[in-house]
Amino acid sequence: MTAKAPRIGVVGSSNVDLVTYVGRMPVWGETIAAPRFEMNHGGKGANQAVAAAKLGAAVVMVSKVGDDMLGDGVLRNFEETKVSTRHVQCVPGQSTGTATILVNASGDNCILIVKGANGDLTPADLERAGEELKTCDLILTQLEVPLESVYATIAFGKRHGVKTALNPAPALPNLDLERIRDANFITPNETELAILTGMPVESEDEIAAAARSLVAEGLETVIVTLGARGSLVATPQGLRRVAPVKVQAVDSTGAGDAFIGSFARYFASGLGLDAALDKATRYAADSVTRRGAQKSFATEAEFEAFCAGLAKTD
Repeated sequence: MTAKAPRIGVVGSSNVDLVTYVGRMPVWGETIAAPRFEMNHGGKGANQAVAAAKLGAAVVMVSKVGDDMLGDGVLRNFEETKVSTRHVQCVPGQSTGTATILVNASGDNCILIVKGANGDLTPADLERAGEELKTCDLILTQLEVPLESVYATIAFGKRHGVKTALNPAPALPNLDLERIRDANFITPNETELAILTGMPVESEDEIAAAARSLVAEGLETVIVTLGARGSLVATPQGLRRVAPVKVQAVDSTGAGDAFIGSFARYFASGLGLDAALDKATRYAADSVTRRGAQKSFATEAEFEAFCAGLAKTD
């Protein structure tokens, strides 16, 4: 008998990344020729949803897109990756969220973010999706949609006995710790941890102290992602490090979302915290060996092959 697929809810953003590669940055008023352009699907919510779906989870996405060609593309991408679009609404007269990115020859970039329809996601949209979200094993949310919708997601989970995970990105200094306390997991990186706590994070000891401070505020499990250095987990029972997986990194774009989406999939399938984190660490490591965000995320079969390769080198 086939095991039931874990059910993941994602209340979050859907973007399109418009990436132009330039020899140098233009000055104001200047027109220059650029050698390459790419258009990729993004948004932290969508990235995490696609990662979980590629690994075989049944994913319910609650999001909004504009009534433009970019929104049509977002919906097609969800359908192709088997993310449910039942609660992805098109907003008349609104644009789809975009990130316009210029990348110069040395890899430096500048980015313009337009929230577009992401800014129209409301607690009422969450309630409309409530019957499906109640059946989820875990609900993910991030900070690229209005804060009231984030708070409503966490409150919804608490009310209906569904675990929730908050990725506090991009970090906001006005995030109300009192209103996120009921999230079962919070997953900041170092920069986000510093903004959340107002504490320094330059050393390992400082990172640990900042993570402990969030647990002292009542947060259940704090998972600090540290890129190539692995992650740090803080709970009321104490701290522990999760070792990184060594790979030849090509592009770290979307690695944090790969980590969170895969963690959700494996934790929701019944793995314990440590085992799910081990899987997430490996999945994120695999993602940085390819370029892009969603297009670098492995399917379940591809990920199993990656893990088998790691086992041979251990």
